[in-house]
Amino acid sequence: MNRIGIIGAMDIEVDALKEQMTGVTRVNKASMEFYQGKLNGKDVVVVRSGIGKVNAAVCTQILADVFEVEAVINTGIAGSLRNEINIGDIVVSTDALQHDMDAVEFGYPKGQIPGMKVFSFVANAALRETAVRVCQKVNPDIQVFEGRIVSGDQFVARAEVKNEIIKEFAGYCTEMEGASIAQAAYLNGIPFVVVRAISDKADNSATMDYPTFERQAAQHCVNLVGEMLREL
Repeated sequence: MNRIGIIGAMDIEVDALKEQMTGVTRVNKASMEFYQGKLNGKDVVVVRSGIGKVNAAVCTQILADVFEVEAVINTGIAGSLRNEINIGDIVVSTDALQHDMDAVEFGYPKGQIPGMKVFSFVANAALRETAVRVCQKVNPDIQVFEGRIVSGDQFVARAEVKNEIIKEFAGYCTEMEGASIAQAAYLNGIPFVVVRAISDKADNSATMDYPTFERQAAQHCVNLVGEMLREL
């Protein structure tokens, strides 16, 4: 993994990483700013994709085509789908899928993309193992979980929507980019992992919790990604 792409959805998720980089050059593509340089001894490309699945997929394809990255780490924040996963905790993806993909009328289970041979996109085992191990080292005050991350073009903030997603997909957390990054990485044969810090409970309290805990949750991801790069 000689060059690693690191994708965040918002400035708060990537600014701290950019500040730690050296030898930085900036490339603009598709209204995104790609920062290429060194971070903790590794060649990296750090970029804010913007929010939503389309932005995230376009961003990943640029990382593949233009920068020829050999791995992708998607860092960010998400809403918890399990009672035991608390605000500030980390979820590392075992796999990812799009909860708002619905082609049931064509004979596909909800969540599966028509024409794809897989139901969900499985994270790279080495990246996943490293993420879990270093999280326990650099964020000892929180819990780290491994599980399915589900994505959709929807900020989940109602208990009834949350409960339906849990029932259908047994996800650990929900957000708006990870599964499309996972799909693009899968199509390009690039190892990936999605790392999410919990900023809210994806229920009726979500709009209140999110602004309060956004920065704390993002810092946990920054700590984890920085240490991952040292060990990969």
